Amino acid sequence: MSTINVGIIGTGGIAVNKHMPALAAQPDTRIVAVCDVNERSVDAAAQQFDVENVYYDYREMLEQPDLHAVHICTPNYLHVQPAVDALDGGVHVMVEKPIARNAIEGARIVEAAKRSSKKLMVAQCMRFTAETQFLKRCVDAGDLGEIYFSRVWALRRRGVPSWGVFTDKEKQGGGPLIDIGVHMLDMALYLMGHPKPIAASGIAYTKIGNTPNHVGRWGMWDYRNYTVEDFAAGFVRLDNGASIVIESSFAANIAEDRMNVALLGTKGGAEFSPIKIFGEDRGAVLDITPSYLPTVNMYDVEIRGFYDSIINDTEPPVTGEQALNVMKILDALYKSGEEGREIVIS
Repeated sequence: MSTINVGIIGTGGIAVNKHMPALAAQPDTRIVAVCDVNERSVDAAAQQFDVENVYYDYREMLEQPDLHAVHICTPNYLHVQPAVDALDGGVHVMVEKPIARNAIEGARIVEAAKRSSKKLMVAQCMRFTAETQFLKRCVDAGDLGEIYFSRVWALRRRGVPSWGVFTDKEKQGGGPLIDIGVHMLDMALYLMGHPKPIAASGIAYTKIGNTPNHVGRWGMWDYRNYTVEDFAAGFVRLDNGASIVIESSFAANIAEDRMNVALLGTKGGAEFSPIKIFGEDRGAVLDITPSYLPTVNMYDVEIRGFYDSIINDTEPPVTGEQALNVMKILDALYKSGEEGREIVIS
C-alpha cells in the first residue's frame, strides 16, 4: 500500500501532542479518522489535524473500510477491548504503554494479534532516544560484557498528575510503577536482551497521595479519590541469573526527580541519564561520557518503526510479548506487596 490510513482512538494529550504530530511527519501515513467519547476533544483534534472522519464510538470507526491501522491512546482500562476488536477486524494496532492494566488483559491483546497475523506494537517511547540506542549498541558490541544487574529509577518528588484517571487504581491498574516505572523497566529489559522474569518481590506505599495540603508540580490533585501507590520498590529475578531493582514514585521526599537506568556488566557499567560508561583500562578506572549524540524525536522514530514493520512485514520494534513480560513483572510486584511474599512469574 502506498499510503497507510490510520485511525486514532482517544484524543487526549498523548495523542494530540505526540502520536498525531509524529504521524503527520511520516511520508506514507494519513490520519483518516479520530474517535473519542469526549466530543469537544475529538472535534478539536480533527480540526487541528484536518481529519475528515469523526467518531464517538470506536466500533463504528473500525467499520470504516479504508482503515489500515489504529493508535489506541486511551486510559489503561480502555486498551484491551479496542485493541482486540481492531486486531480481530484485520487492523494493525499500536497501543500506548502499558499494554493493559494487567497481564491477563495484555495476554488477550497478544492472542488477538496472533490470531489475526496483524502487527501489534506497544508504544514504549524511551527505547528510541539517542541515549538508549547508544547504550544498546555498546551492549550488543560486548563493551559491557555480561549484564548481570540493572537498577531502575522512575522517581518524581511531587509529580502527581492532577488530571485524568492516573490516580484511579481501578482504571489504571496502579500508580507510578505502572505509569512511569513501565518506561524505565522496559528500557532495562531491552538493554539486557529481554531475559524472562521468573520471580519478583515488591512493596507499594500510599503515604502522601491520599492526604491533603501538599505541593504539586501540576497543582493539587484529588487526594480524596487517590487510590494508587505514591511510592513502590521491587526486586526482580530473571531466567539468565541477572536481576533488577526498581524504585518508582509520584510523590516522595527525595532530593530530585530521577528517570534513569543503570547497568552492571562484567567488563563495564553504564547509566542512561546523564549518559556515561564506566570501566577500566591500562591500570586505571575510566568514566566515558559520549558526546554529539544525534538529536532525535523519539516519537517520530518509534512510529516510523511501527510502519516499517507493516510495510516490510517484519517484527515491530516493541512486540506484544515483550510488553506482556513487563506487565507480568508489574503484576508480581503489586501482588508481592499485597501478600508479603515473593511471587513466582510463569
